[in-house]
Amino acid sequence: MNATITILPFREEVQIQQLYDAYGSRGIQRPKGYFEKCFHENEYESRFTFIGYVNGQVAGCSHLKMKSDYPPFQEQGIPEINDLHVFPEFQRMGIASRLFDEFEAIASSRTGRIGVGVGLYQDYGKAQMMYCKRGYMLDGNGIYYNNVRVDPGATVQVDDDLVIYLVKDLKK
Repeated sequence: MNATITILPFREEVQIQQLYDAYGSRGIQRPKGYFEKCFHENEYESRFTFIGYVNGQVAGCSHLKMKSDYPPFQEQGIPEINDLHVFPEFQRMGIASRLFDEFEAIASSRTGRIGVGVGLYQDYGKAQMMYCKRGYMLDGNGIYYNNVRVDPGATVQVDDDLVIYLVKDLKK
């Protein structure tokens, strides 16, 4: 069976409920008001959100934050790809790559660089490999926990907030 994959910008309010339903049905919770906030930030272009659909069903979503919460990206004006989700049943269909294509096109025309943070435990293995294949390189700032640098000897919890950041030069 051939699937029809569509990547659409987050521009219609009806998509808010579609996202809550898609995430909620998979046990992925977002705080109340999260997608509404994202929607409004898209209106002002401080965030660009794209939603992946397979045969009309939400398959995943990700954001490009024009002002990253990560201090080194903030200082350098590097937009950050954020909160990438492609639901397991839709993985290996090229959806994440197509989301990245959209974000890289936006960043290329505005800043020429783009960044992404990735978790450090096994659940992030596929994402780590994809980012490397797409040409993302470590930014050289080490690991961060909740956007605070982890110093040698520090003890931190290994969870979704323990991240290393990568950057890609789009001017090539």
